[in-house]
Amino acid sequence: MKPRLHFQESAISGWFPFSVARPEMIPQPKKLVLLFLVAILLLDSWSIVDSDLASDRIALQALRKAVGGRSLLWNVSTNPCSWVGVFCQRDRVVELRLPAMGLSGQLPVALGNLTQLQSLSLRFNALSGPVPADIANLASLRNLYLQGNLFSGEIPEFLFNLQNLVRIDLAHNNFSGEISPSFNKLTRLGTLHLENNQLTGSIPELNLPSLDQFNVSFNKLTGPIPQRLSGKPTAAFEGNSLCGKPLAPCNGTSNGNDKLSGGAIAGIVIGCVLGFLLIVMILIILYRRMRTKQGVAKDTQEPKQREVQIPREKAVADRGNGSPENSGTGDSESEIAKNEAKKGETKNLVFIGNTPRTFDLEDLLRASAEVLGKGTFGTTYKASLEMGVAVAVKRLKDVAVTEKEFREKIESIGKINHENLVPLRAYYYNKEEKLLVYDYMPMGSLSALLHGNRGAGRTPLNWDTRSGIALGAARGIAYLHSQGPAISHGNIKSSNILLTRSFEARVSDFGLAHLAGPTSTPNRVDGYRAPEVTDARKISQKADVYSFGILLLELLTGKAPTHSPLNDEGVDLPRWVQSVVREEWTSEVFDLELLRYQNIEEDMVQLLQLAINCTAQYPDTRPSMAEVRNQIEELCRSNSQDREDDKSSHSADSGAPPP
Repeated sequence: MKPRLHFQESAISGWFPFSVARPEMIPQPKKLVLLFLVAILLLDSWSIVDSDLASDRIALQALRKAVGGRSLLWNVSTNPCSWVGVFCQRDRVVELRLPAMGLSGQLPVALGNLTQLQSLSLRFNALSGPVPADIANLASLRNLYLQGNLFSGEIPEFLFNLQNLVRIDLAHNNFSGEISPSFNKLTRLGTLHLENNQLTGSIPELNLPSLDQFNVSFNKLTGPIPQRLSGKPTAAFEGNSLCGKPLAPCNGTSNGNDKLSGGAIAGIVIGCVLGFLLIVMILIILYRRMRTKQGVAKDTQEPKQREVQIPREKAVADRGNGSPENSGTGDSESEIAKNEAKKGETKNLVFIGNTPRTFDLEDLLRASAEVLGKGTFGTTYKASLEMGVAVAVKRLKDVAVTEKEFREKIESIGKINHENLVPLRAYYYNKEEKLLVYDYMPMGSLSALLHGNRGAGRTPLNWDTRSGIALGAARGIAYLHSQGPAISHGNIKSSNILLTRSFEARVSDFGLAHLAGPTSTPNRVDGYRAPEVTDARKISQKADVYSFGILLLELLTGKAPTHSPLNDEGVDLPRWVQSVVREEWTSEVFDLELLRYQNIEEDMVQLLQLAINCTAQYPDTRPSMAEVRNQIEELCRSNSQDREDDKSSHSADSGAPPP
């Protein structure tokens, strides 16, 4: 019978003076010695492998103990290669990927024992302190992703000895100090992200031929941009005090050829002369017009502020005939409006319902006006009245309905009253001007708050605020839908979600979609419009649900669907989210600002799933707004209960009675 270890004999045949090609030729005592030696070799190799994996296990357990035992639900009695985020080759850990796991605290001096590690990803956690020095032992490391944490101190010098590094991402941390020229030692480096830190000094000359992706934006860097980096995009350098291509030139010098041709000089001279003549003509025309107008000077005393441009002569002539202060007739404003419509002119503001008549059209004419924004249906102003009250005035454009239809639709809009809807207080109509007067929302829009200043010093929107905004908007839209199956908003987007001082959501612009003409509507809801919508003036309630789903994705991802890089790649926001979720990297979709908070991952995933349901391709598969509202209410209610339980548990642990 042939020995079972026959395949190993050739490997050791050179150790003995006799051939081992055929086992039957080996004398029995020597055959036993041979088998004994083979067994020793196999056991020794197994022990080495087991020892290396045991060392990796110890390093991983030290990491788990230091930065998040509750988050890393590893079964320590099993093989480490089966643990979440751990990837092995030949019984050695080669990749450690733990993004957005809620890890906190400082990294232990243990990761250096993972000597075969090639990729380390700890991004989007709350890790702090310096990067431990034993990472210098990771000679095989190719990818280092530490972005989105709270790491501090200078960029460690030992990184520059890791010659195999291809990608380094240290963005969105608190690293300080200067960017070392020692980065030039990393000759294979293709990606270097250092944005949103506290780095100072100048950018060194980096001679890295493979460097494709580079970003140092929003630091405290100064000086000129090195010539080798001048071809990088502007966004890679913004938020610093840098100069030179691709930014503005340094010391007033040009980035390109400073010499101008004779033709260019002649063109500049001719352009200046023509511009001067044009300015003189405009001034003459304006002067003549000013002389023909009466009473205008009083309303132009504040040159830095803008006015709501309403035909002033008609308003002055009508003062006292239709205003509520002087009528004394007891007629409703709607009846006054009807009488005025018969005469073909509008006397004054028409107030809605029980709105206090504390101002009139003349007060709006005298008010200083500040432009708040130019939206789908026109320009909105903040009008600061002399009595100290501020209102929002929307000056409509492209109104495509008759005066009768306009008044009927506006009156019906004015009757819709809910705490999460911006109330319509009054309106004004004549052939030249159509104005709507709303309550002024001091905190502006969700769009401005979400996508405004993303640099240093920004106060991030936390999870409680975002989920509260989602709930308030859902309640407002659900109430709107409850008024009848044909009632819809028609233009749901983040710029139409306004906020009070306590960040409560108020939905604006509802009902206006039916007033606009077809030429003003085709592109107005790009990024929010449901795929089945062909006429933006005719939006169903299920199309509203789709738009609200996009709004939820915007809250969760921090990406604006109409201005994100995704559109440059031909991918809309819901398709991008679904593609990431399919790859089981769900945490990658969430806004970096949200990933700083702990114990909210499950809630975010629940809201993400709801958003995906809302943006389903077919309308019939989308939930109703009432169902959406109920799910968000349940989510927020469970959040509140969890916080109360945490407070009670903390009080019990400290020996105090629960609050």
